[in-house]
Amino acid sequence: MSTGPGADSAPAPTANDSTTDRPDRPDRKQTMFSSLRIRNYRLFATGQVVSNTGTWMQRIAQDWLVLSLTGSASAVGITIALQFLPMLLFGLYGGVIADRMPKRRLLLVTQAAMGLTGLALAVLTLSGHVQVWHVYLTAFLLGLVTVVDNPARQSFVAEMVGPDQLRNAVSLNSANFQSARLVGPAVAGVLITAVGSGYAFLLNGLSFLAPLAGLLMMRPAELHKVERAPRGKGQLREGLRYVAGRPELIWPIVLVGFIGTFGFNFPIWLSAFVDDVYHSGAGTYGLLNTLMAAGSLAGALLAARRGTSRLRMLVGAAVLFGALEVVTAFAPAFWMFAALMVPIGMFGLTVNVTANSSLQMATDPLMRGRVMSLFMMVFTGGTPVGAPLVGWVTDTYGARVGFAAGGAVAALAAAGVGVMLARVGGLRVSVGWHGGHPRVRFVERKRLTTAA
Repeated sequence: MSTGPGADSAPAPTANDSTTDRPDRPDRKQTMFSSLRIRNYRLFATGQVVSNTGTWMQRIAQDWLVLSLTGSASAVGITIALQFLPMLLFGLYGGVIADRMPKRRLLLVTQAAMGLTGLALAVLTLSGHVQVWHVYLTAFLLGLVTVVDNPARQSFVAEMVGPDQLRNAVSLNSANFQSARLVGPAVAGVLITAVGSGYAFLLNGLSFLAPLAGLLMMRPAELHKVERAPRGKGQLREGLRYVAGRPELIWPIVLVGFIGTFGFNFPIWLSAFVDDVYHSGAGTYGLLNTLMAAGSLAGALLAARRGTSRLRMLVGAAVLFGALEVVTAFAPAFWMFAALMVPIGMFGLTVNVTANSSLQMATDPLMRGRVMSLFMMVFTGGTPVGAPLVGWVTDTYGARVGFAAGGAVAALAAAGVGVMLARVGGLRVSVGWHGGHPRVRFVERKRLTTAA
């Protein structure tokens, strides 16, 4: 069944193709911040940087509140699991809703609902009536809203900026999020120390006024028109069949699933290293997270300068990400371990941005919400699934083995996906010498046969 005009007639991108370089599309000069020239996206990005900062404030304050109420680290883990569980269970349904409804209108509802959860928790905390089950409930409700908000927000970017600036806008979204990650926890720490967690929740709730104002101030006539999927039965299965039948979609999602499940368990690894290996405290833990966030921000800004989203870049960044984790696990000195947090953050972010933009560019607009919901479900939903296993390995065999094992799985998965994409694209690995150094690259099978 065709999912839209030209959905089945266009050739599928291969592992060697740029998913944004199209011969029938005029090139437009792209700079690091080129998508911000578009008014609607500029309003969106401004609102997001405010609400993202509030979201990071609430994350820190929420964990601290649960810890202070229960004295249990397990209770903090339950809170995190409840927030991610809806995405794991219902993520694909959120994509169906996002494909059916006008995304700007849908985001007005979801962003308002997310703000209300923060305000409700603020009222309970500031009034002195908060109990741990209140936090569990608001975390779960926030997760339910995110099921719809995530795919709607991800796919709405294409409507604001169009295909030429999509990759740049996706990269700037990541830079936006990482910038908030640098500021939000620091502000939350000051607020918690000075006046308590309640005011962090209050500011988070109020911060959603910024994206709501940005959405209301947009000019709908300047949005790129995207046909919405009609209501009908079997749309969830249709989305899964669509992804399963396209190697340029299914293999990046598989890779992101392995990376998210086994390679992004940094709260477990870093806390274990700080406590068991370096015998330090919360300040050191905060420093390592800050260094990783700085690397992620740098990776997002570098990605914004690139005009293409090549699948081979995705595979290469994933291999380097996993390999760096293995190397870092056995770093002999703390300064070396800390310094390696920066490139780990950079390559981890590159994997995320490249997968996100290449999937959006290779997906029919009618299917984009469902594809992006699957992407987010696999990436964010994988971490709670892998965390218990990774935690057990870390507890049983030590922080270094746990960290190295996660990195090894990520690197091996990336190599396997690279081989599958190479086969799909009619490529083979060529190993030779260039300038006195070994060189490994993908070349077309015909070229390899001719050379032989």
